[in-house]
Amino acid sequence: MTTDTTTITRSSDTSRGRNRRRITGIVISVLVGAFLAFDVVGKLTRPQSVVDGTEKLGFDSDQAIVMGIVLLICLVVYAIPRTAVLGALGITAYLGGAVTANMRIEEPLFSTVLFAVYLGVLMWIGLVLRRPELLKVAGLRR
Repeated sequence: MTTDTTTITRSSDTSRGRNRRRITGIVISVLVGAFLAFDVVGKLTRPQSVVDGTEKLGFDSDQAIVMGIVLLICLVVYAIPRTAVLGALGITAYLGGAVTANMRIEEPLFSTVLFAVYLGVLMWIGLVLRRPELLKVAGLRR
């Protein structure tokens, strides 16, 4: 009888741990998604600060709309649980472009250039916490 109670307790503790990790992953994913949604809104509404920033990076200001649409599509795909990995790949590519654009104009490394890297790493941490089976696919867990 003691073995059964111990097994149930361990199973319950493991389940709580998984649930906490999943909730943490969802919270991180929502925060990253909210930040990216804010970026989408800026690119699609094109306030003067976005127009100036786009031109400073060497792009025509009209391309902000294209960037906003691409990011919006990636963000929607990321928000759908079945396609979240595909969306994360698209967002990772988008953020890689942001790193390159900022490097080209020699922005500060840790505060500006690598900000997109920080955001991308946080996005993947959130996704892995929500979907731990991704670690198995990557060969990082059995």
